[in-house]
Amino acid sequence: MLGAAGAVEAIVAALSLKHGIIPPTAGLRSPDPACDLDYVPLTARPADVRLALSVSLGFGGHNACLALRKEP
Repeated sequence: MLGAAGAVEAIVAALSLKHGIIPPTAGLRSPDPACDLDYVPLTARPADVRLALSVSLGFGGHNACLALRKEP
């Protein structure tokens, strides 16, 4: 699955744009209150998602970035 992780992430980003949801962060149950970020811990959150960025960092410097935009 490691080799296909970038493709899976890109598919999740595209589905997020299509369905208007932000998927939850896997494994995050209770965020640290001292860290002031907008987490999505347990369940997906509906949102007007218009842009998504998928960044994949690979071994040996094989890196890729995919920017997706929902057409109006």
